[in-house]
Amino acid sequence: MTDLTRLTAAETAARIASGEVTAVEVTEAHLARIEAVDEKVHAFLHVDREGALAQARAVDEKRERGEELGPLAGVPLALKDIFTTKGMPTTVGSKILEGWIPPYDATLTQRLREADVVVLGKTNMDEFAMGSSTENSAFGPTGNPWDLTRIPGGSGGGSSAALASFQAPLAIGTDTGGSIRQPAAVTGTVGVKPTYGAVSRYGMVAFSSSLDQGGPCARTVLDAALLHEAIAGHDPLDSTSIDQPVPAVVEAARNGDVRGMRVGVVKEFAGEGYQAGVMQRFNESVELLRELGAEIVELSCPSFDKALAAYYLIAPSECSSNLARFDAMRYGLRVGDDGTRSAEDVTALTRAEGFGPEVKRRIMLGTYALSSGYYDAYYGSAQKVRTLIKRDFDKAFEQVDVVVSPTTPTTAFPIGERADDPMAMYLADLCTIPSNLAGNAAMSLPCGLAPEDGLPVGLQIVAPAMADDRLYRVGAAVEAALTAKWGHPLLEEAPSL
Repeated sequence: MTDLTRLTAAETAARIASGEVTAVEVTEAHLARIEAVDEKVHAFLHVDREGALAQARAVDEKRERGEELGPLAGVPLALKDIFTTKGMPTTVGSKILEGWIPPYDATLTQRLREADVVVLGKTNMDEFAMGSSTENSAFGPTGNPWDLTRIPGGSGGGSSAALASFQAPLAIGTDTGGSIRQPAAVTGTVGVKPTYGAVSRYGMVAFSSSLDQGGPCARTVLDAALLHEAIAGHDPLDSTSIDQPVPAVVEAARNGDVRGMRVGVVKEFAGEGYQAGVMQRFNESVELLRELGAEIVELSCPSFDKALAAYYLIAPSECSSNLARFDAMRYGLRVGDDGTRSAEDVTALTRAEGFGPEVKRRIMLGTYALSSGYYDAYYGSAQKVRTLIKRDFDKAFEQVDVVVSPTTPTTAFPIGERADDPMAMYLADLCTIPSNLAGNAAMSLPCGLAPEDGLPVGLQIVAPAMADDRLYRVGAAVEAALTAKWGHPLLEEAPSL
């Protein structure tokens, strides 16, 4: 029998629906894979063996009763530990929530269950999603399956590593400044940041509320589209949720064709700081799009150069507000409550012990930027830059259908290399941040290996808000052409664990 962990999500669902394999067999195969390799990878913070098998048995019982199964029924999934899960721990990678078991499911979690997707467990992440490498997790870093001494991207490195190590065919991530796309790029997988508001944030622990967006992670464009369709849609529990139909992403992924499309290349996404091999693979991808029938248009978006600075004022400001709720009074960790200390002292002691260095850094930056006398100079100015970035995108999309760029300036860097250099770490999100500030849809998919180190390179595709189907149309065309060129999927080249 084919190794069940090597199938795509679409193939897995088809075999379960036909009765060729059972959902329980598929789930057991992935649980065995987790047991075999995750000690080295550390993709998971919690594995829900009993819950996953119970979900799988329910799918098999549905099929035996002759009930129609959904497109992803019985397919295993790794869930980023930022979404609340009733009866399963949600830590957000932080000591301050270690052991917390939520009393309710996030809307996204609920939709996964309604789609009969089997949730294997919760994946490792940078604490409160603050980071570009998954080194900021309070529970230790995750390794990149291509080279375990290197980072798997951040903040959703656990989800991307689970995919790349064949521990799950599907995963969920969140993207505040690139935390779905950046991990996808450095692990050779597919990650999509849907339009802001297209996937509910209810039950997703907030980092930066105007930027955070949950989305699908997979090993193929079609698998990502199937997951996107399952989790997207209006949610009255989320005030930022868009009340519009979900774009036809699955149809676009099945019929990838770029003939007649106009593809923009932004000159600001190149130059100093970009690895030569990354630019080589990107330039080859642009030529490939031209060969496939797309018109290539050169663009300039001058405000993009200010995106990094604007982001690192807006995101910390919003995080300093959102994380104020972790005060040791309501839930989570409580330190120093021995009856002799005031509530303020207990709160201070709890935060000192519960929050890690990066979270403390961003809270302090944000609190300063919002303080009296500095609000207009910092946070207010950053919001003005955000408006300029959105206008640049609007002008670009008057000329082109999508914009493409490298996803990250470099391939995966060694664990620890940038730990003491926050600015170098922040530069990993150079290409991804503008899309979050503007609220656009964006995707990263593999476009080859960098010649100098043999590590994956990601191609980023950006589409206007609520034109998410364009991502899948272009992504599917590129994926098909590159797979035909290599004769096998890129990920098969990943070293075995």
